[in-house]
Amino acid sequence: MRLLIVEDERRLALSLAKGLRAEGFAVDVVHDGREGLHRAQEGTYDLVVLDIMLPGLNGYRVCAALRAAGSEVPILMLTAKDGEYDEAEGLDTGADDYLTKPFSYVVLVARVRALLRRRGSGASPVVRVGALTVDRGARRVERDGRAVALTAKEYSVLEQLATRAGDVVSKPEILEHVWDFAYDGDPNIVEVYVSALRRKLGAGLIETVRGAGYRLRA
Repeated sequence: MRLLIVEDERRLALSLAKGLRAEGFAVDVVHDGREGLHRAQEGTYDLVVLDIMLPGLNGYRVCAALRAAGSEVPILMLTAKDGEYDEAEGLDTGADDYLTKPFSYVVLVARVRALLRRRGSGASPVVRVGALTVDRGARRVERDGRAVALTAKEYSVLEQLATRAGDVVSKPEILEHVWDFAYDGDPNIVEVYVSALRRKLGAGLIETVRGAGYRLRA
């Protein structure tokens, strides 16, 4: 899952990004409303964490512009303001949820996961591919009924393949959704994680399609 944080308090933004990356999310961070709107319109994000008090363009206007353009990406608004009016205004512009600073990081993660589950509520959170089971809600993986321990990045790579089982998923697509926008390391890092998954899940489960990407055998 790929998240965008639009927050001008740099220390808070970087702290949130670090924590969410540890949870297995790919996270991009911008500190300006106009840049946040541009990034949200141009990128492929599963959720936007949006501050209200932003330079350039405030969060209300960013949210309203996204909804006016037809974007349905879940938006979690953050603000130091409080009161029913502020919350109502945020929700009226199209935000999906609202969190007032200071807030608990645990609560933020719970809200993020709840919004992502709500977005995918039309599909089962459990993906089954042969003997493999991926529980997206619990972030748990089983093979032949036995739990398989995966790192956060291993799980995220597998989730991308499992949700598109039978289809070829390219290396750039995996990088885009599992690593963040600023990642400029070796793209072959994907191969490292695919190899780790093969060791843990079985060599024949993930197929390399030369020149195209990887496919989880359906």
